[in-house]
Amino acid sequence: MKAKRIVSQAYLWLILAVLYAPIIFIAIFSFTDAKSLGNWTGFTLDLYSSLFSGATSASRNLMEALKNTLLIALIASFVSTLLGTLAAIGIYNMRGRKKKAMEFLNDIPMLNPDIITGVSLFLLFVFLHFSKGYLSVILAHITFCTPYVVLNVMPKLSQMNPNIYEAALDLGATPHQALWKVLIPQLRPGMITGFILAFTMSLDDFAVTYFTSGSSGLETLSTYIYADVRKGGLTPELKPMMTIIFLVILVVLLAVNIRASKKAKQ
Repeated sequence: MKAKRIVSQAYLWLILAVLYAPIIFIAIFSFTDAKSLGNWTGFTLDLYSSLFSGATSASRNLMEALKNTLLIALIASFVSTLLGTLAAIGIYNMRGRKKKAMEFLNDIPMLNPDIITGVSLFLLFVFLHFSKGYLSVILAHITFCTPYVVLNVMPKLSQMNPNIYEAALDLGATPHQALWKVLIPQLRPGMITGFILAFTMSLDDFAVTYFTSGSSGLETLSTYIYADVRKGGLTPELKPMMTIIFLVILVVLLAVNIRASKKAKQ
């Protein structure tokens, strides 16, 4: 048993090392101003200073790409959370084959490769003569994020008392009041999880953004990094930016887990 436990723990640490070693490597070399990764020229905060001061055109373009990425992700995740919640309520109230068909249709975009989704939306926008830019990218992100929200809200609907909505109506609430004051609070945990997942998916996307942004000059972090790599290198300021993003995500996850553990103890 001891040997089995040692092997399982060693395997776990190996997986963690493979996952986090590249991130730690980038974080360490974000404190040196060497242009090539792996070349240590001494401790300095010059890259952080350059990133936030916009001292170079590359750092300004990088910050602009970050701003675009966050704005698109926030709008797309907010709208997809609203649409996904309403869609989940509608699907939940269906019966028989119609419900199964809608659940199957909701699963297709999640199983579909990003490249196919991106090309499909690109062809759709061309067919509709829809100009490609900020709006087309946001609409595309809403399209592929919404099914993930539906997937997270549906289990909460299944756990909920099915008579609670009718009870609210019987007590004099209007359908609008019953939706926002009775149903939505019950579904809030699933909606928050769906929002976070949609935000992450939008933040991480490359293929859909690449095909739906067209030649408008719109850059997100993923498309900026792709263009940077094609030029034969990476902007040095990317190292401190990736480090900061990782630390922010780590702090948020720790805060969520601590809060969840406190609620579990109560």
